[in-house]
Amino acid sequence: MANPVALEITESHEALVGEVTVRRALPRHDRRTIGAWCFADHMGPVAVTEERGLDIGPHPHTGLQTVTWLLEGEELHRDSLGTEQLIQPGQLNLMTAGNGVAHAEEATGRYQGSLQGIQLWIAQPEATRHGPAAFEHHRELPQVDLGIGEATVLVGSYAGATSPARHDTELVGVDLSVQGSTTLELEPSFEYGLVVLVGAVELGGGRLTPGHLGYLAPGRAELGLLADGGTRALLLGGPPFDEKIMMWWNFVARSRLEFEEAARSWETDDGRFGQVGSTLARLASPPLQGEHPQRGAS
Repeated sequence: MANPVALEITESHEALVGEVTVRRALPRHDRRTIGAWCFADHMGPVAVTEERGLDIGPHPHTGLQTVTWLLEGEELHRDSLGTEQLIQPGQLNLMTAGNGVAHAEEATGRYQGSLQGIQLWIAQPEATRHGPAAFEHHRELPQVDLGIGEATVLVGSYAGATSPARHDTELVGVDLSVQGSTTLELEPSFEYGLVVLVGAVELGGGRLTPGHLGYLAPGRAELGLLADGGTRALLLGGPPFDEKIMMWWNFVARSRLEFEEAARSWETDDGRFGQVGSTLARLASPPLQGEHPQRGAS
């Protein structure tokens, strides 16, 4: 096997989502996806109160799955399927948009303190992206002992452990809570991205800190890393996604026409996205400009 490509490090850019500034690691102009993963927002740490949190009002999604994972704090999810779900650290929210769903992310009415976590998007393949919306919440996820810490499998399979969460393509998402030196098992056919949330890691000839994305091309069976004390990081991977996607606002699609139709459905409230039982203001779609503008809500 040829020597694998070295670690590529890119800087995240800041964006305002609701009331919170996030570090957006993915997508980048030169890298739209890692496997089917197409979006990664590291939020916080930020102080929230019982009545003031992310405060992201009802907004629509199509063609993707949202994966929400908290390191600290609590958040309340409401959606147009009728779901009202509190999420806490160690638990996973996964919402499938399919042809259309809407949701809001709110203060819990009971938690005050620090909030930190990450929201990820997974692009749905052609086979499922026009299907029905769905939501699932997992209070417990499988863990793998790494010797210097543990790996929690959010989506897919890793080191013999398999998450119960739905996935429409082959992929993996793992939370690493580590301190010291270890070697991670990798699937050679996968490309990988590493997003450090807390602490720092040295790997592949580079050092990763919060606010950066480390990318590894396919071809590696393992990866050695050295983690600072108390490091938390997300390892995301999958086979290179073979469908060309377009992203605008909160939609993943294949054409500009799909964006126009989704925005029209949202603005006319024609029933495609349903209703969300939230007291927060419903977000308006921004003007559609260019072929690949970036999204603005969550």
